[in-house]
Amino acid sequence: MDIAGGITAKQRARGRVATVAVDGMTFKLPVKVGDVLCCYADVIRIGRTSLTIRVEAWVIRADPGKTGHPPGGRVQVTEGVFTYVAIDGEGKPRPVPPG
Repeated sequence: MDIAGGITAKQRARGRVATVAVDGMTFKLPVKVGDVLCCYADVIRIGRTSLTIRVEAWVIRADPGKTGHPPGGRVQVTEGVFTYVAIDGEGKPRPVPPG
């Protein structure tokens, strides 16, 4: 999930970012062996040097018949909020570019 959030933060910050906090994580259901895991990330806040990203993890169950979920259906298993800081080549905070 941190990687998915980091990719989103890097794209928006147009450069390197570092994870500085996991602001919250909710585990709703277990991920099982054979499940296909999909992560989705959205920017929810942009500060001067930081970005807050919400990340959701969903699975396509390998054996949906045993779980009662429809075949091919997605089920949300986890969600979390991560904070990243844009950094320069020396690892120091830098401003997040506008828009």
